Amino acid sequence: MAEIVPVQWFPGHMAKTRRLMQANLKLVDLVVELTDARIPQSSRNPELDRLLGKKPRLLLLNKSDSADEEETRRWLQWYKDRGVAAIAADCRTGKGLGQFLPAVRSILEERIAQWEARGEVGRPIRMMIVGIPNVGKSSLINRLAGGKRAKVEDRPGVTRGKQWVTLEGGIELLDMPGVLWPKFQEPEAGERLAFVGSVKDDVIDIEHLAVRLLEVLAPREGEKLAARYRLTAEEVAESEPFDLLELIGRRRGMLLSGGLVNTERAAIMVVDEFRGGLWGRITLEPCPEKEDRL
Repeated sequence: MAEIVPVQWFPGHMAKTRRLMQANLKLVDLVVELTDARIPQSSRNPELDRLLGKKPRLLLLNKSDSADEEETRRWLQWYKDRGVAAIAADCRTGKGLGQFLPAVRSILEERIAQWEARGEVGRPIRMMIVGIPNVGKSSLINRLAGGKRAKVEDRPGVTRGKQWVTLEGGIELLDMPGVLWPKFQEPEAGERLAFVGSVKDDVIDIEHLAVRLLEVLAPREGEKLAARYRLTAEEVAESEPFDLLELIGRRRGMLLSGGLVNTERAAIMVVDEFRGGLWGRITLEPCPEKEDRL
């Protein structure tokens, strides 16, 4: 089966966001880049390195509760080996976010010392939050707000329509629009983004997406598939991807008149349950070998 190559999205939107980032970058001390822990590199916008330059950055691998723990540890070490500050967390539950502020202060340690030497004790740390659509930026901000209503205010110097979110403890966040880049270097990256829901489903055939997801994961996650859909290991291993989708739909009672399987309904369920972590902890993008570069 052919790989999914999503259509190219909104180059104008990317250009607008690029201008927005450049206009506001000078107002922040650090950039927090959110990625999806299930696809750590594929969910990183390749244009950010050029846009952000040498601005201090913290990489946050979000949705880590849905990713394989050992694979996430490998990714964190891989980034560390390349001088990239990275932590793993789940912004929905708050798990792992205890590392967040210590990591920020560690990255900005010298700069904070310079502020204090100039008498700017307690100067707010200002951060820009960036990431692709559906990666969890709002969840991060809400978690950092501690369940309290974050104070939102207009600030001079910020592009019109943008707002700062002020948190307790001297932290100010600037949330940026989530955007996908207009062209993928590798088809696999676009496919992985579609699997995790960062691509709008209305631009991709949902049955094709589900079948391709089963094709990719059945060989290495067959036990989890079998357990989730009450199949045998042999049924998972020996079925063609579309046949496997039909089998799953039949087991879940998704039948049309005449006993045919409603494969569209089954496809929606399969994709939604994968995205929701109901298959178990799965990393779609394995960590590269040590010699590979960023």
